[in-house]
Amino acid sequence: MDKVARGRGWVERPDCRIYYETAGSGPALVFAHGLGGNHLSWWQQVPHFSARYTCVTYSHRGFSPSTAPADGPRTEEFGPDLGALVEHLRLNDVVVVGQSMGGWSALDYALTHPHRLKAVVLSATSGAIDPASLGGEGGERFAAWRAMSDAALGAGAAKGEHPAAGARMAAEQPALHYLYRAMDELSALDKVAMRHRLFASRNRPVGDLAAVAVPVLWVTGEEDIVFPSPVAPFLARAMPRGEHVEIPRVGHSGYFEDSAAFNAVVDDFLARLG
Repeated sequence: MDKVARGRGWVERPDCRIYYETAGSGPALVFAHGLGGNHLSWWQQVPHFSARYTCVTYSHRGFSPSTAPADGPRTEEFGPDLGALVEHLRLNDVVVVGQSMGGWSALDYALTHPHRLKAVVLSATSGAIDPASLGGEGGERFAAWRAMSDAALGAGAAKGEHPAAGARMAAEQPALHYLYRAMDELSALDKVAMRHRLFASRNRPVGDLAAVAVPVLWVTGEEDIVFPSPVAPFLARAMPRGEHVEIPRVGHSGYFEDSAAFNAVVDDFLARLG
């Protein structure tokens, strides 16, 4: 990693500043983090991919060290912020990797800038697409998952487990669980209010996925209690070129909890893009 070219900078937006870092050279991988993270969330991905790709990590508006407008970050600005970053760095044929909240950025960008995009990786997220709009078997799986999730979230909160880390990470990798929580606490914004904004904006029907023509990889965790991983295969099939891989024995943050498995899945996807 010491020999990999690195850079950092800011993208000036009308109402805030977006911080970013770059590492490596080659085709562009842009990483969009979740609600519990920032640009540092990808510390296990950048060293792995930067020997072959230009890795771009950034902090969403309001997430340290990026700034936010006075009324706080709004999800409708996430996609335009990502677009401004891609334009600022003059990137083409971009692969966007969106984790959880980062899926709002990734899918919005995919729908508005398809000409700049090569592919998308959606990690434990459907962005603004509402999985509750699934019918049939997908809808049934979502309902069953939600009942399980409500119980697991309550039990985890009583034990002090971060929901995006999960019970297994807390029990088997306590240092990693501590690091995840510490990264979460770096951003001094109202996460409860931000979560409400995310859920309120998750209002697009599953049918909208048909408009994303580029290859899309859905990556989920078997033990996720935040995102309904059982419905991901149905969401992937709603896209012209969607596919799904589930990582066993991980929760919501598989990229963090089992980075080797996550990186291998993404490696295989990128190799097949050509």
